[in-house]
Amino acid sequence: MTESPGLVSVIVPVYNSQDTLEPLVDRLIKVFQERTDKCEILLVNDGSKDQSWNIIQTLAFSHPEVRGLNLMRNFGQHNALLAGIRQAKGETIVTMDDDLQNPPEEVPKLLDKLAEGHAVVYGNPEREKHGLFRDNASVFVKIALRVGLGYKHASHTSSFRAFRAQLRDAFSEFDAKHVSIDVLLTWATTDFSWVVVQHNERESGSSGYTLRKLLSHTVNMLTSFSTLPLRIASFIGFAFMAFGVVVLLYAFTVYLMGGRGVPGFTFLASIIAIFSGVQLFSLGIIGEYIGRIHQRALNQPCYVIADQTPTLPTQVA
Repeated sequence: MTESPGLVSVIVPVYNSQDTLEPLVDRLIKVFQERTDKCEILLVNDGSKDQSWNIIQTLAFSHPEVRGLNLMRNFGQHNALLAGIRQAKGETIVTMDDDLQNPPEEVPKLLDKLAEGHAVVYGNPEREKHGLFRDNASVFVKIALRVGLGYKHASHTSSFRAFRAQLRDAFSEFDAKHVSIDVLLTWATTDFSWVVVQHNERESGSSGYTLRKLLSHTVNMLTSFSTLPLRIASFIGFAFMAFGVVVLLYAFTVYLMGGRGVPGFTFLASIIAIFSGVQLFSLGIIGEYIGRIHQRALNQPCYVIADQTPTLPTQVA
C-alpha cells in the first residue's frame, strides 16, 4: 500500500495553448477520477496572445477542479510556475507543460513514486521529442545544472515533476526576476528521484523555448544561483598571469645570454591580443554579476497577477 497524496495541485503554465487546454483538463480530471484522488488544476496564463485566458475562464466555470491565474504579462515559464506553486492548496504539487507532450495519464507514475517516501520525483522521458536543436539545448542546460550548481540529478530534470508542497517553504521569501524551480527545490531537499515516462510529439503550435531562450536561461541560472563563472574567470586570469611570467622570464633569459631582446612583432602582438581577450572575458563575467545586483536593487517582481478566476462554492478547498 502506498500513502494517499491527499489533495493534488496540478500546476500548468499556459502560453498560447488554446487548442490543447480543453483536452488537457478533461484527461487530467479523468485520471484523478480513476484514482479516486482529489485534485485541483491551476492554469497560469503567462501573457498568452491567443484566447487561452478566455478558455481558462470557461473551464474554471464548468469544472470545479479548475482554477485560473492571469499574469500581467509574459514573465517566463518558471516564473509562472512559481506563481502557481504559491497559490496551490494541495499537499502534493505536480507541474507539467500545456502542450500534451507529457500525457496526463503518466501523472500516477510520479505520484506512486513520490508515495515511496521521496521529496521530489521527475518524469524523465525515455526520448525527448522537442526537435534536434531543442533536445541538444536541453542537454546543455542539464550539464550547466550539474557542473555549475553541483546538482547531481540534473540529467533527470524535466518540467514534468511532482513534489511535496512543504518544500516551497524553503523559497517562500524568494523574489527575483530570474527563477529556476529546479534550483529552488535543491534549497529544500536532496531527496530526488525519477521515473521513465512517455513523451509525445507536440500536438499543435510551436514551443516558446527557442535555442536562444534556452541558452539565455542557462546563463541566467549560472549567474543568478552560482559563483562558478567568477571562479572560472579567476582561474583563467591566474593561468595567463603564470603564462606571462614564463614569457617574461624567457625574454629576460634571452637578453642576459645574448645581450639582445626577443625579436618578433608578431609574437608580441599575439601575447597582447591574448591578454586583452582574457581581460575582456573576465570583465564580461563580472559585468553579468553586476547586472544581476542592479536588477535585484530594482526590486523587480517574479510575477504580477492581473486576474484570477473566482472560487466556486463547490470547488475543492
